[in-house]
Order: sequence, then C-alpha cells, then structure tokens
Amino acid sequence: MNNQHPFIPYNLPNFSAEELLKKSKEYLEFFEGRRTVREFSDKDVPKKVIENIIKTASTSPSGAHKQPWTFCVVSSKEIKKKIREAAEKEEYESYNNRMPDTWLKDLEPFQTDWHKPFLETVPWIIVVFKKAYDITDGKKTNNYYVNESVGLACGFLLNAIYHCGLAALTHTPSPMNFLTKVLNRPENERPFLLIPVGYLAEGAKVPELKRKSLEEVSVFYE
Repeated sequence: MNNQHPFIPYNLPNFSAEELLKKSKEYLEFFEGRRTVREFSDKDVPKKVIENIIKTASTSPSGAHKQPWTFCVVSSKEIKKKIREAAEKEEYESYNNRMPDTWLKDLEPFQTDWHKPFLETVPWIIVVFKKAYDITDGKKTNNYYVNESVGLACGFLLNAIYHCGLAALTHTPSPMNFLTKVLNRPENERPFLLIPVGYLAEGAKVPELKRKSLEEVSVFYE
C-alpha cells in the first residue's frame, strides 16, 4: 500500500538582495510594535476574522505533517466566566503559595496579579490544545514533535492576530487542566496556551520594555 503524498511543483519569488533587505526591514519594523497586553476592549471582532487567523496558524510546519493541534474558540459569555473563575483560582494559588520570591520579583515590573478580568472582557478566547496522539479508526496513532509543532503554530497565530491590528495575551494559568474539563476535550488533548484576542482598550498602556539586542540573542559562524 502506497501512503506517499504526491509531489507538486513549488516556487518562491526570486527577490534581489536589495528587495530581500527591504522586505526584511519592513517586516522587522512592523513586528517591533507587537506587544503583550492585558487591557482589552469588549468591541466585537467578526468570527470570520478569527477563522482566517486560525487557518493561518494551521499553515505552520509540524512533525510528519500531523498538525497535532486543536484551536478551541470561545465567545460564549457563560464559558468565558467559567474559564475566568477557574483561572483566577489557580492564579491565586500560584501568586500566594506556588511561585518562589524570585519569580514574583521578576513579575513586579509588569504589575500583574491573580485577577484576570480580561478573560470576560475580550470577545474571543482561543485555547490551544496539543494532541499527544490521534485516534484513527478507534486506534491510537503517533504524533511527532508535538510541543515544537504546537509552539510554532502558536507563533504563527500570534503574528496573524497582530497583523490584523488586534491585541493578544499569552496566558498560562498553571496548572491548566481545568480547561480540559470546562471545554469537554478528549483524553488525547492537553491544554497548551490560552490566548485572549480582541481590540485594544482605549487608553491601554504597556510597560516600557527594551528587547535584547541582536548580539545578545544570536551567534553568527562565518
């Protein structure tokens, strides 16, 4: 039995060195403006926009093209309330009993705490689940490089959100097992990331941060 995929022609634009530099600089300048936010508007975002964002995330590479992710998209006020209540319960424990002093000190500049009102304010919450394995015809089938694959898809997702002019937050209330229960997900899925998505609140502010320089994040071998 031949399970091979057919191969089809594939091409990329053949930009000159000058065009490459221009496009890379434009892309960098655009994404230098991307920030994590915690102040959202309740203004509606069309469902079709969210669908396109998720489809963009699904263009991400994955181990053996297994695409081991499920994007659970929540707009229900009832479910958002349940998510907030459960998330705040875990966050309260983390801030008061789980996080060491060094972690809490590192968080001080961001002025965060266990309160997460934005989980009910935003029009959409995208909860990303990773598939530890798939179930095909009642049998377990392997997925490969699951964490790496889902992490890449989340990067694509965040870029797509920002490209649309929307705000997002990578939220990881730990542990996140409550999301499996609230969203009634199957046993083969594990919560990976919770991402509120919406318009930026009027007058929103973010900490003034400085990103690491190229020299601090890279090593070139020439």
